[in-house]
Amino acid sequence: MTTSLYSRLGGYDAIAMFATKLIGQAQQDDILGRFWENRGADRNARDLQILIDYLVNQTGGQMYYTGRDMALAHQGMGITETDWARFIEIVVSVAGALGVGETEGGEVMAFLDGLKADIVTA
Repeated sequence: MTTSLYSRLGGYDAIAMFATKLIGQAQQDDILGRFWENRGADRNARDLQILIDYLVNQTGGQMYYTGRDMALAHQGMGITETDWARFIEIVVSVAGALGVGETEGGEVMAFLDGLKADIVTA
């Protein structure tokens, strides 16, 4: 039996920690911070929980994702190749700091690569 990526990443708490650190760094980033400008704390908290739900669901955890698909969720945001590259740098940094293994990190990167076409539109 193959162990799910969800389990190998450390389950809900580890994924929630990853998402929280990722979004926290992205919000403070000179390139990506603009996506969180003029948004209230409640909206940001809701979006973070939706991201956690999505990641748990997509990695094999028992979470029902109620959010939109990636194309609709990012429509009109004007996300560029530069934005994407910076986002990936932050993903790698956070994953490294949290001790994500090479195999699991590769699976996460492959998963993200599969989402890029729906997210990068500018």
